[in-house]
This record gives sequence, structure tokens and C-alpha cells, in this order.
Amino acid sequence: MQLPLSFDPVLLRRDLEALSATPWTSHFVRQNYEGDWSVIPLRCTAGETHPIRMIYSDPTATEFVDTLFLDACPYFRAVIAAFACEARSVRLMRLTPGSVIKEHTDLDLGVESGTARIHVPVTTNPDVEFLLNRRRVDMKEGQAWYLRLGDPHAVANRGTSDRVHLVLDLMANDWLMGFFDSAGDMPSRRVPIS
Repeated sequence: MQLPLSFDPVLLRRDLEALSATPWTSHFVRQNYEGDWSVIPLRCTAGETHPIRMIYSDPTATEFVDTLFLDACPYFRAVIAAFACEARSVRLMRLTPGSVIKEHTDLDLGVESGTARIHVPVTTNPDVEFLLNRRRVDMKEGQAWYLRLGDPHAVANRGTSDRVHLVLDLMANDWLMGFFDSAGDMPSRRVPIS
């Protein structure tokens, strides 16, 4: 579902360029992709310092902090702040040309489980094919998309430029659930037990 929020593609790219010297960490679930699928963590579980653990969106973690990478990115900070709910893990996720994320599911990534994953494309191209339930989702730079990734999904970058998304894992509060109310597509939400 496309959310009624949009962000300036020029400012998104400016912040991405500010991180041009930052190393990308290869995604750790190597059986799920071919090519280069890599990550820069902007928010991570508190206390994590190892690059692999910093890019992991731990569903059991309760405390998240900004990483030093976010310091150079005022617009990414503004995008995160535009969501009136708790931001947990926030990452830049890159899929380079010719790379493929194989079809898989991410359990407990749906608003009904209390967590919403939002994608904001920073850079993309017309030859990126994102399939959710084997149907193409065409996401443009600066748009905001909720994707229920507990369903089967796959991505292929058949273009000649990187596809980079700002990926936010958010707690599904009343503000966020209001988007589903207004769309008439309100899923049942399971409240996490603390």
C-alpha cells in the first residue's frame, strides 16, 4: 500500500551521496540473493558495534539508537521524524545492477504483528522488478510504501544503476494504523506482549 507521504528525491540522493565513503555491509542471509545486496545501518539495536549485528533488524530488541552514519544525513533524519511512531531499525538497502533477491518471506513483518516495514526508494530505475505475492509493485523515488513482507516477495535489478531504499521498521501505533483505516484495508493487529 502506498502511503500518502512523499519525500524529495533530490534531498534523499544528497544524503546518500554524503555516505559515499561509507562501507556497505553484505546482507548476511546469503542464500536469499545473488549478486550484491548490501546495507548501511542508520538505526540499530542499542549497544551493537559489529557490522553484521548492526544491519540485523532484531525482532526481540527493545532499544534502538541512531548510528554515527545518520549524523551526516539531515534529510534522512527528517524522513524518520515524519513517521509519528517509534522507529526501530532503519537501514539503507542497496541492490546493484544484475543482482537478485530470491523469493522469500520475512515472518512477523506485518502491521497485524505490531511492526510495519516501510520502503522509501532513494534511487531506482524502471528495470527494477519488485514482486509481492508474484505481483509487481512499482515504487518511485521519494514515495513511501508499506509492504507486508510476511508474504512471498522477490526483487531483481535488471537495470544499469543501483536500487537503494531507505527501509524503516516502525512500531504500528494508532497514527500508522490510521492509514489503513482511511484506505478501508484495516488488517487485524496483534498486540505484542511485553
